[in-house]
Amino acid sequence: METYVPRDEVFEGVRKEALDVGRLKGVTRNLIPFISTCITKCGAFKQLSDVQKIYKRRQIDEMKPENGSTSKSYLPMVVSTIQNALEEYFKFNLPRIISSNGCCIRDDELERQALAGINPLSIKRLETFPPVSDLNPSTCGVHKSALREEHIISHLDGMSVQQELNLRPIAIEPSLPQGKPSKQVLTPPLDATSHWLWQIAKAHVSSNDAGVHQLVHHWGMAEPDPTQPHGLRLVVEDYPYANDGLLIWFALENLVRTYVNYYYPDEMMVQSDSELQAWYSEAVHVGHADHANASWWPRLSAPSDLTSILTTLIWVASVQHSAVNFGQYPLGGYVPMRSPHMKKLLPKEGDPEYKDLLEDPEGYLLSCLPNLFETTKFLAVVNILSQHSPDEEYLGQRKDLSDWAGDPEIIHAFYEFSMDLKRIEKEIENRNKDPKRRNRCAAGIPPYELLMATSGPGVTCRGVPNSISGAFSPVPPPQPHSRHPCAFSVAAPAPSNPSIVPQGISDCGLWMAWSGFLRD
Repeated sequence: METYVPRDEVFEGVRKEALDVGRLKGVTRNLIPFISTCITKCGAFKQLSDVQKIYKRRQIDEMKPENGSTSKSYLPMVVSTIQNALEEYFKFNLPRIISSNGCCIRDDELERQALAGINPLSIKRLETFPPVSDLNPSTCGVHKSALREEHIISHLDGMSVQQELNLRPIAIEPSLPQGKPSKQVLTPPLDATSHWLWQIAKAHVSSNDAGVHQLVHHWGMAEPDPTQPHGLRLVVEDYPYANDGLLIWFALENLVRTYVNYYYPDEMMVQSDSELQAWYSEAVHVGHADHANASWWPRLSAPSDLTSILTTLIWVASVQHSAVNFGQYPLGGYVPMRSPHMKKLLPKEGDPEYKDLLEDPEGYLLSCLPNLFETTKFLAVVNILSQHSPDEEYLGQRKDLSDWAGDPEIIHAFYEFSMDLKRIEKEIENRNKDPKRRNRCAAGIPPYELLMATSGPGVTCRGVPNSISGAFSPVPPPQPHSRHPCAFSVAAPAPSNPSIVPQGISDCGLWMAWSGFLRD
């Protein structure tokens, strides 16, 4: 029995050629690390320069001999050309996330990545204090937070009474699975030792987030507000993913509404379409059988219901996927700042490893990271995942409109949608030049382009393809909340979110508290 694959998902022709080249580079870039790890029987990073050797040089100049130069002048150019060719197949491109701080991530950069990084979906409001885990206590145990007001009060700087929201990390609380009590609360450092413990704690935050990024997403940082252009107010104003995403969401919703109202002008048309109802029933009861009885499933009885469901489906399979996928290498490809896993826990005073931390704090942090071969394997995978093929078809593009030849209203609506996306790209360009938007325009900060609809081939950190192969997972609309501090939870999905917490993630919890309170 043949399986239907959409034309823009078929791996053939130039798409297959691009994938084959990516595979080849993945193999060659892992060859030397594999041999090195086999020889040393370890492959652990000893110093930061060991990590930096994985990547290409920062600048590779194309040297051209001047007119009248002798043949000896060609030698540097030949050497450079050979070096460039070797580095292309044996070293990785420099990610955008490369830090001038070496193996440590700055507090402000950690905050910025929560809003404009590869996973801008894990930040959520703290509705109770101390924080309460959303994980299932029957499988994960009861996690009672050790975070108290005295841990953070000195870091708030009066933010609880200020109107503007200014996020910065003020407390990190890692925890272990049930039966392994290990409550620690870390706050911004006061001395050299607490400085390095804080850096290691932030590395754990980034590592947990890197895992959850692949498996669990949550966005509950908006509330209804009829005075706003789209009826929603973001509780964090400088939130690039949400700022740009809302523009695309409502352009997409307009297109879907026009399409649905054209073919389903009234409720009876929706309710009497047996194929449509069977499709939705299968999505709920078969595709999400473990959540089939949840109360948040929308009904499918009116054109407005169908518009909402289809908009969500298209959004998840195009825009949201692009926001978390095509920045994986450029925004997550520097392992010291975003490690896929951490080998060691935070050391406590009295632990055997605490002495190692005191003697060589940077070396201890590097020893927590994956070894050389594990790192290059990870980089090879996320590099391929972050690439666009040369024949990619992006949102707002359609090579063949013949299916709609008899429906000029639909063709017009699609053209309007395409023009909307072009206008949105211009708006995003302007936002990336606005110095007031410090999460996307500041010294050393890359522009936020993940929701630019179009892109060239390769790893570009932008572009929204028409679709991906994925599951239908509608997300309930955001609900209004009262005024509370913000928190960053990388191990606990919202209770109303249909995402399932995988066992590997639910074994531990980690809280990141941010200074700043939501505005009235």
